[in-house]
Amino acid sequence: MFVVESVCVAWFTLEFLLRFVNAPSKLAFARGPLNVIDAIAILPYYVSLVFDVGEEAQDEAVMGAGRGYLDKLSLILRLLRALRILYVMRLARHSLGLQTLGVTMQRSMREFGLLLLFVCVAVALFSPLVHLAESELAPFAAAHPQHSFSSIPASYWWAIISMTTVGYGDMVPRSVPGQMVALISILSGILIMAFPATSIFHTFSRSYQELKQEYERVWKQESHEEMSDFSQEDFSSASKKESEGMTSNETHRSTLPPSAF
Repeated sequence: MFVVESVCVAWFTLEFLLRFVNAPSKLAFARGPLNVIDAIAILPYYVSLVFDVGEEAQDEAVMGAGRGYLDKLSLILRLLRALRILYVMRLARHSLGLQTLGVTMQRSMREFGLLLLFVCVAVALFSPLVHLAESELAPFAAAHPQHSFSSIPASYWWAIISMTTVGYGDMVPRSVPGQMVALISILSGILIMAFPATSIFHTFSRSYQELKQEYERVWKQESHEEMSDFSQEDFSSASKKESEGMTSNETHRSTLPPSAF
């Protein structure tokens, strides 16, 4: 795996450097989001190599008090290695669907903000209700404290997983009032999730059509340029052959004897 990763990182590094050298504006290239992701995905490999060598040297020289520093350094190294998962983001350069998803998220920030606001308000509303229903109105909670909603902040987790219709089952209301609150929270979660979904879907569809048309326009432009270059080459070669033919005819005529006319 180390050899495979080394080959892949070497290829990515070469590609990144070539694109940086050929970029018309180096500053605009450095500010590009995908380019920043590429750099963040490539750098941990080289940093891990340097730290691995440094750790081997320090393990032999440092003992006792310096061990805590090495532990912190290894933790940072593991976090940097986890950033290698950003290699997956490179697929966005070649995938129309991922590009559409990114554009949709960028254009739908207001809708996502409204969705987050609705969820926060609903969680702040249903968490005290389920805590009251289970801790105050249900005698089952006193007999089985492991199933009780001990506090309102502890009930936030239940409200979130219920409103998003996940329902892990680690916190379940046992009383009838608690189940009524759960029913209302689940129905409210479905409605809240459905409110901005239509707008986000239309934004996704519009972004997909725009990117698709842009791809087709670029493809047609490149094809037209290739055809024009090919036709120019054919025209130049035909002109060259025609001029060579006229030259050969004039030479042939000049070499014929007078009696041939």
